[in-house]
Amino acid sequence: MARVLQTPTFKRAVKRLRERQKQELDSAVRAIAANPTIGESKLGDLAGVRVYKFAMGRQRILLSHEFFEEDGIVKLLALGGHENFYRDLNS
Repeated sequence: MARVLQTPTFKRAVKRLRERQKQELDSAVRAIAANPTIGESKLGDLAGVRVYKFAMGRQRILLSHEFFEEDGIVKLLALGGHENFYRDLNS
């Protein structure tokens, strides 16, 4: 299982979640830690970034992460709905 680190952007997004939503996020993070190559690999400006999609309640949530294989580290970058997700991630 990979070591998981969080960016400040990710931490801010998590603070806004309700308890039930945090439980659903925890299971998604566990899935990523168990298999860091899970999710869709991005190209271009976001090369090296993977986006894992999961359901939080009835909403589709995107969780972006990077995997540093040589160190065994997964870095959680951002969390949110699809609207403006990639634009915000790119900036």
